[in-house]
Parts: sequence; structure tokens; C-alpha cells
Amino acid sequence: MKMNPAPHAVSTPAAPAAVGPYSQALVVGDQIFCSGQIPLDPATGALVTGDFRAQAAQVLTNLDAVLRAAGASFAHVVRTTVYLVDLGDFSILNELYAERFSQPFPARVTVGVAALPKGARIEMDAIAVRPS
Repeated sequence: MKMNPAPHAVSTPAAPAAVGPYSQALVVGDQIFCSGQIPLDPATGALVTGDFRAQAAQVLTNLDAVLRAAGASFAHVVRTTVYLVDLGDFSILNELYAERFSQPFPARVTVGVAALPKGARIEMDAIAVRPS
């Protein structure tokens, strides 16, 4: 009987440090489970100021850093979950998302929420499959 490999944590200073008891990502076999990223500047830990576009761009940059630390990229993402404080930002999200991801686009869930940590307007997590 084949045993499943133990998960191992991914950590990179190119993405914000966890703000709680969790890992930036866990790798289990060829799967990568990225924790939610909010628009924190990894150098300062401060929330990126500015409009939704600036916050969403930082979230994508942070997620990219975690994926790269795990040996993958946006091309290997199979599913994302996006949390938006204002669903009116959906069209901007789609625009930025299409700049970072390519076809076939990952499966995605987008949820409107009342609030996010540290006053963020967006949070995104991802599941990816590492390249062989």
C-alpha cells in the first residue's frame, strides 16, 4: 500500500509572513495549497494603500511569489477562491486576472464578504499542481 507523502510547508520572504498560525502554502505530493493572500507589502507587512486595482495587483504578486517558492506558477493553478468586500470590483478583478492567468483559466469561486483581515478589499487563495 502506497503511503501519501507528508505535507511540507512553503515559506518565502517574497510574500507577506503569515498573520496567524498557518503556512503560506502546503505541498502534498504534486499538489500545492496556497493560503489566502491579502494586499500586504512583504517588505513592511503593511496593507497596500490605494484603490482596488493596487490591492488586487499586490494580492496577485504575493500569490505568484508563494507559487514560485513551491516550484510552480500561475500556469499550474487549477482553482482559486476570491473574496471581495465590494462585488462592484468584479470587472477590475477579471481584467487583472486575465493578465496573470491564461487559458485554460483555473476554476474560480468569487464570494462577496462583509470584511477581510486588516481592512483589505480582496483576498485570494489557490490550488495548483506542480509541474513534473
